Amino acid sequence: MKKRTIYGLMILTGCLIFLAGSVHAKTWKISHVRPQGTAIDVDLNWFTKAIKEESGGKIKTKVYPASALGDYTVVQERVSLGAVDMACQPPASSADKRFQLPYFPYMIKNWDQARKNYSAGAPLRNTVAELYADQGIHLLAVWPVYFGGISLNAEPVKPGDPDAAKGIKLRVPPMKTFQMMADNIGYLGTPIPFSDAFTAVQTGVVDGVIGSGAEGYYSSFRDVTKFYIPANTHFEVWYLIMNKKTYDQLSGDKKDALNKVAAEFENRRWESAEADQKANEQKLADFGATIVNISDEEINATAKKVQAKVWPEVLNDVGKAWGQSVLNGLIQ
Repeated sequence: MKKRTIYGLMILTGCLIFLAGSVHAKTWKISHVRPQGTAIDVDLNWFTKAIKEESGGKIKTKVYPASALGDYTVVQERVSLGAVDMACQPPASSADKRFQLPYFPYMIKNWDQARKNYSAGAPLRNTVAELYADQGIHLLAVWPVYFGGISLNAEPVKPGDPDAAKGIKLRVPPMKTFQMMADNIGYLGTPIPFSDAFTAVQTGVVDGVIGSGAEGYYSSFRDVTKFYIPANTHFEVWYLIMNKKTYDQLSGDKKDALNKVAAEFENRRWESAEADQKANEQKLADFGATIVNISDEEINATAKKVQAKVWPEVLNDVGKAWGQSVLNGLIQ
């Protein structure tokens, strides 16, 4: 009987060691929304190689492109629950209305100001980190994407005049900020999930898309983009996030490795993002889209109207005192 007990304990101990080894060797899943070969896919694959090397093989990750693990709104919830380990994507305001604030239209004016406000330690960056932390998510790094514009499958109507009724229906992300912006600059905003947006344009449900930029339109909408208006509608940043419990349970050396590689991942993107935006605008043109440039004066007039009409409504939505305090903390 004693021999059987000892033998059973040996088997149990072996199983526990095996399971511990399996957990140690787990490969983390990293989700993103773009197809393979796009800039974010290339950068995340660099991250995968770099973190494996920096951690001495203790941290392994695998990239899942093109929303293979679900729409970004679903993935954010799954990261919160630990069902998906990591993601680099836009924040979902469906989980917290306050996530609309980083997407305030015409809040950021240029690349220099963008870097000041989204770099580590900046008040706006800290605010975003706090919003994620409330959902059990740790913010590792930012990935600046572009200044946004408007993609059209129909000829534009007075694109530089925010007061002109254009009669053009645009897909907008399911955020009040984009809905109101489209409506207030003469378009007809229609909320449609990203996964259904291409088909909506292709079938004529809508005439175009707002809420993305040249990179996004070239990656996912180039076949239905006949005109592109670089209107600087908003500054888009994606966030490299992971489950907070997973991060907190890492040993000190693993955290150090992860933080180091995440910082390098971010810095590499800041160095290339502005040129990448210009390159993607050229790609759209080379693919056959007409780039419809509008003047700085027209952009400023649009910004002024949006700030007057949209900002107060969204501030009420996210909490006026809280939202205004974040805006007051912006670095100019």
